[in-house]
Amino acid sequence: MGVEPWGRGGGAAVELRGARGRSPGGRSLGGGAWGREQKPRGAIPPDPAECSRRPCSLLTSMSFVAVAEDSDFPIHNLPYGVFSTPGNPRPRIGVAIGDQILDLSVIKHLFTGPVLSRHQDVFDQPTLNSFMGLGQAAWKEVRAFLQNLLSASHARLRDDTELRRRAFTAQASAVMHLPAAIGDYTDFYSSRQHATNVGIMFRGKENALMPNWLHIPVGYHGRASSVVVSGTPIRRPMGQMRPDDSKPPVYGACRLLDLELEMAFFVGPGNNFGEPIPISRAHEHIFGMVLMNDWSARDIQKWEYVPLGPFLGKSFGTTISPWVVPMEALMPFVVPNPEQDPKPLPYLRHDRPYTFDISLSVALKGEGMSRAATVCKSNFKHMYWTMLQQLTHHTVNGCNLRPGDLLASGTISGPEPESFGSLLELSWRGTKAIDLGDGHTRKFLLDGDEVIITGHCQGNGYRIGFGQCAGKVLPALSPA
Repeated sequence: MGVEPWGRGGGAAVELRGARGRSPGGRSLGGGAWGREQKPRGAIPPDPAECSRRPCSLLTSMSFVAVAEDSDFPIHNLPYGVFSTPGNPRPRIGVAIGDQILDLSVIKHLFTGPVLSRHQDVFDQPTLNSFMGLGQAAWKEVRAFLQNLLSASHARLRDDTELRRRAFTAQASAVMHLPAAIGDYTDFYSSRQHATNVGIMFRGKENALMPNWLHIPVGYHGRASSVVVSGTPIRRPMGQMRPDDSKPPVYGACRLLDLELEMAFFVGPGNNFGEPIPISRAHEHIFGMVLMNDWSARDIQKWEYVPLGPFLGKSFGTTISPWVVPMEALMPFVVPNPEQDPKPLPYLRHDRPYTFDISLSVALKGEGMSRAATVCKSNFKHMYWTMLQQLTHHTVNGCNLRPGDLLASGTISGPEPESFGSLLELSWRGTKAIDLGDGHTRKFLLDGDEVIITGHCQGNGYRIGFGQCAGKVLPALSPA
């Protein structure tokens, strides 16, 4: 399960090491060079939304911005983020394309469609909240316009040297911020494999799943203020724990610090207080997705968990990736929903496919390691409860959601041991060491360890990526 966010205070900005640089895990973030040398094609390129999984040999020529084939950010993607630069520290909204960022505040005057012509000011905001709240008509309008504007056949931006100079920023020189002011954060517990694994460890195989788990999307209210953007260091938490059940509890630094592989979605338009969102309309309220690491202090969590659930074991930090991938970019990768037995109650049933084939990877790089080691490979399609069910269940009692609220998946574990999404599972509660290569092993995280989560959908000749969700563990600080 996840932690707690709230986007302003906790969201320290971090420098984005992109393009020509190296990522925290040593992997090139390369997105290709600025594409002025590319000759515009005479024919209008195909709509990227229609390209989906079929061969797309025009990938790098579809935009006048050069995009490497292994880039996370082709014209099919166009994720939204908030960035600043050393020369202009004002946070502003941008879209990633190749190794560049298109500053939407610079080109806002070009949005002349039926919705955005009346709301150009949303791109003057320091967060995406206002844009998120406009809803699907605005999102579709902006996406279609940007794909046209960035295409190799469209001259408006391509041939305006001065506008292009002001509108584009290299990702390598950008500082990324939290994409939204996160008013509330909820973390679900929606992987059956993860819930089963944890249940076996602590309750035995016969009682692995709690009686309610197959009937409701279990979740808890997290701490929004400590959600931070990728690259922000995470301080090892202090707290109370009871390592020896025969002795009184002790106070000290967490000894069993863990990672959790998760994804999360941002809420678009909210709902009125007291009015549930029916599952038939839940998709209208989901803006886009990010990667998440729900850092967890297992020893603190174990001692405090009963009877009210997670508190200090979760609230010290949650990391998300800076780029929000719009749901429209993910739709070509939708897969059938999981079989749910028993069938959920009618208010949670839906036929609309809303599970996605998103390959996920977790790497760990400790001090003294020459490169990061992959410790987990999983996939979002393994989730049991869908985002539509999570959102609908969240509001069924009349709870009101707001634009920019963050709802997380819970730990994503697949059926095979190498797809388990936490060190708790990979080390099976610390009973076996995880081999990192070159003589390095782990059961739980050490100070100086850096965790790097990546994810992407693989098309034919292109990929829809999320960038990185990374954080490094700092030593604990005891109160004076």
